[in-house]
Parts: sequence; structure tokens; C-alpha cells
Amino acid sequence: LLAIDMIFARPSGMRSTTVREQEAAQYKDDISVFPLAFPLLSGPGALTTVLLSTAGTVGQPQLFLGLLGALAAVLVLTLASLFAAPALLRVLGETGSSVVDRLLGLVLAALATQFVVDGVRASFGRG
Repeated sequence: LLAIDMIFARPSGMRSTTVREQEAAQYKDDISVFPLAFPLLSGPGALTTVLLSTAGTVGQPQLFLGLLGALAAVLVLTLASLFAAPALLRVLGETGSSVVDRLLGLVLAALATQFVVDGVRASFGRG
């Protein structure tokens, strides 16, 4: 659903806060209440990927340490990309940002579709 919202550039509840939260945010300077971006960074998909990846490292400490190193590298690259995002948005502009958003939505839709197809095949023993 998020991919469809990205492709068609429609705002949804998945990508923004409610109107009431936005109105309340205009009048309060309390930094303890803010919209979180964590569900997409460390949500169910990321947690499942980490759990499934570490399950294959039982009894292999070198493989586990390598996986931890890869996870640390991904975290550092994510942090660097989040810090670089404002500069990149200035370079891309509004139109470039919309194009990238729609292209990544298309990639996300293709991946989601493939995951569903793979899951259905595996459920019927053809995977």
C-alpha cells in the first residue's frame, strides 16, 4: 500500500501524521513529542530480516561477527544518508524529489509483489 501511495503521489496515513497532530504541533515546542520515522527503519521487515539472518549463524561465531559488521555498516550508511538528505533535496528540487519517490515506489511495489509470489509458491511446495 505504501508503494501505491508513492507511485500515485497520494498522501496517506502511513506516511504522515493526522491533521489533529499537525495542528497540535504548531502550538507546542515540546521536543519529546514528534512523528517517528523508526517504523520504516527498524520495523517488522528489518527485524525479521535480522532474525532470519542470525538464525543461520548458530555455532559459527565468525559468520555472526561478519553479519554484525554488515549490520553496523548499513547503520552507518543509513545515518550518513539521513544527514545528507537536506543537501540532496536542495540539489534535486521538488520535481526531482517526486521522480525519485515514484521510481522507488515502483521498485518497492515490484519487491512486494515478488515476496507475495514467493510466499505463495513456498506454501504450495513449489519454492
